[in-house]
Amino acid sequence: MKNTVGQKTVCIIGLGYVGLPLALLADKNGYITFGIDTDFTKVKMINQRNTPFSDEWIKKSLRKTSLVATTDFNQVKQADVIAICVPTPVHINHKPNLDLVESACCSIGPHLKKGVLVILESTVNPGVTENIILPILEGQSKLICGEDFYLAHCPERINPGDKKWNIVNIPRIVGSFEKTGLARAVAFYRSLIKADIKPMGSLREAEAVKVVENSFRDINIAFVNELAMSFSLLGIDIVNVIDGAATKPFAFLPHYPGCGVGGHCIPVDPYYLIEYAKENGFHHKFLTVARKINNRMPKFTVEQLRVALRDSGLEISGVKVAILGLSYKPEVDDCRESPALAIIRQLEELGASVITYDPHVIEKSTAKSLSDVLTGAQAVVIVTAHAEFRAVTPSMILQHKVKIVVDGRNCLDKDQFLSAGVTYVGIGR
Repeated sequence: MKNTVGQKTVCIIGLGYVGLPLALLADKNGYITFGIDTDFTKVKMINQRNTPFSDEWIKKSLRKTSLVATTDFNQVKQADVIAICVPTPVHINHKPNLDLVESACCSIGPHLKKGVLVILESTVNPGVTENIILPILEGQSKLICGEDFYLAHCPERINPGDKKWNIVNIPRIVGSFEKTGLARAVAFYRSLIKADIKPMGSLREAEAVKVVENSFRDINIAFVNELAMSFSLLGIDIVNVIDGAATKPFAFLPHYPGCGVGGHCIPVDPYYLIEYAKENGFHHKFLTVARKINNRMPKFTVEQLRVALRDSGLEISGVKVAILGLSYKPEVDDCRESPALAIIRQLEELGASVITYDPHVIEKSTAKSLSDVLTGAQAVVIVTAHAEFRAVTPSMILQHKVKIVVDGRNCLDKDQFLSAGVTYVGIGR
C-alpha cells in the first residue's frame, strides 16, 4: 500500500536493526524519508548505499532507495511523522537504561513543528512514553501534546534472519496519548505493512505488550533450560521429550534449551517489567527466576565441558577450546547480549585457551575459517547454530583430532557423533 494518508515526510531517529528497515520501507511506500543517527560512519555507509550490518533485504533495498541519512537534527523540522528507533538496553545492574531515548527526545524536541506525529518504537516499560518522553517533548518544543503534536507508541517487532516473518508481514499494535494520534499512527502503519494493525486502549497497554511478549518467551525458555539441567543428570534426552510433547495438537508450544539467551529483546525486556513493577510495589518472582535460570546457562555449558574434559583425563586449564559462533542467533551478525561473550569470559577465567570463529562476524573472530578454528583444538563449543556449523560432521571433528564437542544449540545429530566415537555433549541430552 502506498502513502495515501497525507503525511508526506518521515524522519527515523536511529538507523540500526529497527530504524533502517523502517526507513527503507517508508521510502519504498512513497514517503520522503530521511534518517538521523549519531554514528557518522553508519550515516556515510547508508548514503553510499552500503549496509552497516548483514541483512539481504536491507542490502537490496539500499540499492534503489532515495533515503537520505544525516547526523543533523535540524532536519526534524521537515517531518510530518517522526519514529524514534534507538536502543533501550539495561545497565549492568539490570536497571532500564533510557539514556538514548531521552537524548533522542531532547534532540528532536526543539525542532518539532505543529501537527507532527511522534511515534516511539523503542521498547520501554509501561509509563515511560507518558511520564518521561511526553514532558521532554513538550518542554523542548513548547508545544502541547494532543493539540499541537501527537504522540504514539508502536513497539518494534522485527526478527533478523527470519525468512518468513519480516517488517512487512508481522502484525503491529499501536497505542496513543489520544484518539487523533491513534488514528494517524494506525493509518501510517497501514500504509506501510501488509498485516493487521491493532489499536490499543492506551500508551501503557501498548508499552506492556512488548515486554509481555518477550517475557513469555523468556519464561518458556527458562522452563526448558531448567528441565535440560535436570535431565542431564537423569539420562533423559530433553529434545526427544519436547518433540514428543509437541505432538499434542493443543495446549503445548515447543521451546528448546540452549547455552544462553541473547539479542536485544529477550534478555533485556523482562527487566523493564520487573523494575517498573518493583517501583510500584510489586515483585515479579516468576520473571526474576526465569532471568536467573537463563543467565546461568553459559556457566552450565562451561561446566558440561569441564566434566567431559575430566572424564577424558584433562583439566580445562591450558586446553584449547574452539568457540563456534559469536552472534546471538543463526545467520545474523548481531552480538548483543550473546551468550558467547559469557562463555568465552568464563573459559578464560578457568585458564582455557580460547579461539573463536563466526562466518557472520569475521572481524571479531580470532580464526578466519572453520578449519582454522578446529586446528589444534581439543574441544569445541557450538554457541550459534549457523548453517555452516549445523553441517559439521564427525569426520571433520575426527580429522582435526578434536576430542569433545559441546553442542550448545543441540543442532547436531547426537547419535551420529556418538557412533563415530566422538565425545558429544548436548544441553539436556
